[in-house]
Amino acid sequence: MSHGGRSFLLRLFKDECGQTLPVMALLTGLFLGMGGLTLDLGRAFVAYRELQASTDAAALAGGYAMSLSSATTTSVTYTVDAFSSVPAGYAYSGSPAGANAAATLPNATIAPPAFKCLSAVTTMGVACSSSPLGYNAIQVQQSVTLPTFFIRALGLFGISSAKSLTLTATSTASMRGAANAQYNVAVVIDTTASMGSADSDKNCGSYTTRISCALAGVQSLLSFLTPCTASSTSTSCTGFDQVSLFTFPNVQANTASNDTTCPTSAPTILPYSTPAVGATWSAPTGTAATYQITGYSDNYSSTNQVGGAINASSALGIATGAGVGTKSKPCTGLQTPGGEGTYFAGVIYAAASSLVAAQAANPGSQNALVILSDGDSTATSGHISGTLTTTGLYPSLLDQCKQAVTAAQYASSLPNTTVFSIAYGASSSGCSSDVYNKTTNPNGTNITPCQTMQQMASNAGTFYSDAGTTQNSGQCLSSDNGDFTSLQQIFQNVADHLTYSRLIPDSWWSS
Repeated sequence: MSHGGRSFLLRLFKDECGQTLPVMALLTGLFLGMGGLTLDLGRAFVAYRELQASTDAAALAGGYAMSLSSATTTSVTYTVDAFSSVPAGYAYSGSPAGANAAATLPNATIAPPAFKCLSAVTTMGVACSSSPLGYNAIQVQQSVTLPTFFIRALGLFGISSAKSLTLTATSTASMRGAANAQYNVAVVIDTTASMGSADSDKNCGSYTTRISCALAGVQSLLSFLTPCTASSTSTSCTGFDQVSLFTFPNVQANTASNDTTCPTSAPTILPYSTPAVGATWSAPTGTAATYQITGYSDNYSSTNQVGGAINASSALGIATGAGVGTKSKPCTGLQTPGGEGTYFAGVIYAAASSLVAAQAANPGSQNALVILSDGDSTATSGHISGTLTTTGLYPSLLDQCKQAVTAAQYASSLPNTTVFSIAYGASSSGCSSDVYNKTTNPNGTNITPCQTMQQMASNAGTFYSDAGTTQNSGQCLSSDNGDFTSLQQIFQNVADHLTYSRLIPDSWWSS
């Protein structure tokens, strides 16, 4: 064989043209696999984050719903479903599509929520008995199955691959009441003469007068608020929730201390003052008329902790009846001398102005205005000081109940402010100054005392009534909050509103 022939054969055997085809086939499978891991698993990661966030939201909503007086497993489940990612028509309780339903979570499913009474949550101050369900924790679980695309394509190369990925998210939350936002709380208590009358209702227990029954409720509110930060001790308090007590009618400022020192005695009553709407707050002094009995204070607990006994020597403690007196020198708290009828638009504007100032002094805090009254306004000529309008607009002898509603609605419009109204013996008839008359009151709305209290609340969920008691059976029902058996329960529920549900470790569920 010639030299040229050998060279040709060597070149022929060394020629590797076309051998990259099987290599590329193998690399294509590898690239698809890597693409599948990157794209399919990346998509799954994003979907899982969305699913976990919506599960957290559903659990927190369930924790809130558990604390309502009318809570049932059905109502809580409905609320959980409403904040889930489930599509319309799937939810167990018949709710519409969850608020967090999304195209990225197709066909998400949710298990019925589970409930437990956890000792770890009890130590946080949330008793299982605080809920009608008898539990203080809820666990929610959602799942979603996502089809794969690139990973599935590996099957074309004979590689076994998943056609779908199933994601599951679990979230555990305490019932509302476990954590607090910082609040400035103004409590307005009716101290007109009618509040000094007897209240024989069994739900008032040993408190035999309307005012003593109401003050027991305020004590309940104080005991469930957070007076000091978590880092405080029993002897050192960094203030957190602060409370101020307002009453109507007006008292002479330099006699307000009669309500806050033992033995208690009646302060001097003055005609109703009419603070300007939105006026800069300045606490009245000397002989001026004031609605404020105690300034904003955080020293109402003897232990500086939630649930501690009321500080019997504090101004708030004494004013709410927790002071210690004797038979000859009683210390019963707020007095009810009366004498000026009832008019409560002015006290609402005063309390609202004080809350604005308190919030400015505590950046980041929120405001709560709590008003307890029977809702009827009966002031006559001479009971209200200053120049009055004849149109029913504040201040006026006409439409007094509607003026109170307008004042409360103004308070609700202030930043981060919630108005709670508590109807105590509110009737389905009354508010004589609001009765329509073509000649004397063409703007009359015929509002009733019950409607006055309902409309003063920021929303239906912040309106309460004692209509379930024998004293006021059925006259002024609260559809959202049910009918409580005592004012103490009502005030406790108000305190619960100032807290919120919080997420807790899933591991607590099995502890």
